Amino acid sequence: MASFRRTLSPAYPDRQYLNGSFPVSSPTHKLASGNAKYSSPLPALAAAFRRLVGGVFTRRHGRKGQWRRAAFRCVLCFFVGFLLGMFPFGHMAEDIRSHEISFEMKPPLPHSNNAQQLLQEDRVLRNRVDEGFVIDPVSLSAERERQGDGFDLVPRKPLIVVTPTYGRAFQAYFLNRLGQVLRLVPPPVVWIVVEMKAASMETAEVLRKTGVMYRHLVCNKNLTDVKDRGVHQRNTALEHIERHRLDGIVYFADDDNVYSLELFDSLRDISRFGTWPVAMLAPSKNKAILEGPVCNASQVIGWHTNEKSKRLRRFHVDMSGFAFNSTILWDPKRWRRPSLNPIRQLDTVKEGFQETTFIEQLVEDESQMEGSPHGCSKIMNWHLHLSAHNTVYPKAWVLQKNLDAIIPVK
Repeated sequence: MASFRRTLSPAYPDRQYLNGSFPVSSPTHKLASGNAKYSSPLPALAAAFRRLVGGVFTRRHGRKGQWRRAAFRCVLCFFVGFLLGMFPFGHMAEDIRSHEISFEMKPPLPHSNNAQQLLQEDRVLRNRVDEGFVIDPVSLSAERERQGDGFDLVPRKPLIVVTPTYGRAFQAYFLNRLGQVLRLVPPPVVWIVVEMKAASMETAEVLRKTGVMYRHLVCNKNLTDVKDRGVHQRNTALEHIERHRLDGIVYFADDDNVYSLELFDSLRDISRFGTWPVAMLAPSKNKAILEGPVCNASQVIGWHTNEKSKRLRRFHVDMSGFAFNSTILWDPKRWRRPSLNPIRQLDTVKEGFQETTFIEQLVEDESQMEGSPHGCSKIMNWHLHLSAHNTVYPKAWVLQKNLDAIIPVK
């Protein structure tokens, strides 16, 4: 009797499988191979991809091929990550947008009077908003301000204020007053204070308390040969500026004068040499005298003075009525100075001519000057000559003992 037996051998015994498994034959294999031309290519591509991935991660390699396997895995992971980065998931952004962040500050519970006051203020603000008032929202981003309200990115010119001083009754008052004015001037400001013979502890204490950056200098000139102590004190400051090459606008500010903040603001607009009119108290102290330039805009076209004895001067200006660029002292090539001699004030000239002889070393004529402010139409400092000679006062204005009770308490 003939029997029909289905063989268990594979249909293709000579084919090797890449996954290392035993070949298995089934009736559907032949059916699938016979109808391959009618089937979709997607299952075949998926099977090929599975075999490729399985071969990469399961195939055994020798030592020589380990670096190839590692390199291929790195490239594959990089490619997959790159694709994921190029096509982000959209639902994450939608979830973030769906949750609004609120910065509303809720008032505390009304357990005190402060809490009730806050609630009342909140109701007032809400009513104003309902009436049409708009409250600007608070921006948490670091945005640059507009140009109109922006930062002042232009660096300010340093101011070098030179003040000669000496011990007298009102010295502490004058220095404190000038120091408080300089304290209000926007930095950078350097205050050079010069004393004769030695630096006093009282002056140093006043300078420290002002909070202004200062340099306390001493003029060692012999007093027996000094005709005008202020000339030599200013020369000491000029030597210091020239030696250390301080760059800024130099201004001679005597401690007994009165200055406005607008004056120091205008000093920073000076390029080479600036001048302006000064109000002075007449010797009789019953009227004010104006002395300084007459300007057409910023151009100096003449001079105004009330003193007949000083009409022979070349430039009619007070010592506190001009300022200049400090580089003129130590950089003559920049300003094309004809002489390399140091610029100093002269003690040998007649009193009242120190200003004009000094200015003649800085500029050649009025064309190199700048009138300040516009039109020289405003007085910005006053020379009052409030000096007290031979005044008896306590040393350093400190009482060594109690005053006598002239009127006792009843």
